[in-house]
Amino acid sequence: MHILYMLVGSHGAHKRKAYMNNQRKLPARVLFFPAAGLYAAVLVPLSLWAMFYSPLLLPGINSGLDHAQELLFGFALAVIAGYLLGPLSPRLLMILFGLWLSARLGYLLAPASFLPPLFGTLFALGLAMHIVLRFRSAKKWRNRLLSPLLLLICLLASALVWLIHTGKAPLLQHALVYQTVLLLALLMLFMGGRVIAPALAGHHQRLGKVLNARVQPRLEGWIILSMILAIVLISWPASRSWAGLVLILAGVLAFVRLLRWRLWHCSARPDLLCLGAGYGWLVAGLVSNGIAQWQQQMTSGLIHVITLGALGTLTGVIMMRSTILQSGGRNATDHASEWRIPLFTLLIAVATSLRLASPHFVSFHLALLWGAALAWSLAWLLATWCLCRAISVSLKRQAARHREVLRE
Repeated sequence: MHILYMLVGSHGAHKRKAYMNNQRKLPARVLFFPAAGLYAAVLVPLSLWAMFYSPLLLPGINSGLDHAQELLFGFALAVIAGYLLGPLSPRLLMILFGLWLSARLGYLLAPASFLPPLFGTLFALGLAMHIVLRFRSAKKWRNRLLSPLLLLICLLASALVWLIHTGKAPLLQHALVYQTVLLLALLMLFMGGRVIAPALAGHHQRLGKVLNARVQPRLEGWIILSMILAIVLISWPASRSWAGLVLILAGVLAFVRLLRWRLWHCSARPDLLCLGAGYGWLVAGLVSNGIAQWQQQMTSGLIHVITLGALGTLTGVIMMRSTILQSGGRNATDHASEWRIPLFTLLIAVATSLRLASPHFVSFHLALLWGAALAWSLAWLLATWCLCRAISVSLKRQAARHREVLRE
């Protein structure tokens, strides 16, 4: 009996030790999600003000290229870090977050210094190192694509920040920005199958139905191959028309995938409809940009269908849904009454529509841009508030659980 007590006590001690080791880690979303949301809310109106009213006061964000750099490599990389890094030691998390924050503040306050691109490069490389190591053991080729895709996005970020800093090769800079947008579109297409499909399958199951078309691996494989081919073809001016046709093909395949998810059965789940809306913006972005490339009439406005409509909607909705679920405060069915997610999606749609309309109304061009910036900022302030509340609940629950374990 004494031996039995010793074994039980030893098992309990090992359990407490494992729990304490896990408690020492913090999810990356705790810092990166609210920071990304707040930065998105501030960046757009600040860059608009710098471009049209005070270019000398904020020279780091007073051009369209600087604006794109911060949206893609400031905002989007922070979202990727929060979603894919997982739990980290507080020291490592603070180092990565400090590098990201230092780069953002540097571009706002001292863009001429070499420190902002240095901090940005170190953050991108550090992010790549940790994420690529996490996903390199995947078995299926489609899942193996995630590691090189994330690595390529981070490497492009590192190269582009130095090109923009030095002012060299302006045509190459714009080409790399566009390729980065397409790589992020590919990432959203990939993650759509890992986020939207399981959520829809669970909802159909609760309705007593079966969703057979989930990830749709064959269709996803053709979408991935089409996107890779388009990204390769768009690297050379002579083949951009062909790249446009391939982008249209990728958009059509993505639309077929979206239809097979049968979102019309989700009228009681606005959060799932919002995920579908984000995927719909992605489809529209691929098709519209493909048509423009095919006809060689590319305009900078069309890229916002992907960056504002798709990237804005999908990142915001996924961040809010995942954070609320992981906080333990709600389960999947409670999302039916969550009003902030559909309001956020509506505001992003307004922002995207106004931005797309602005080039066609010369007299109201600036007013429409400010309207788009206001809608975008309100959306992300709402999302940041939602994220902070959910994270606060999660941390309180974690602290209560920690006290319970210590008392055992």
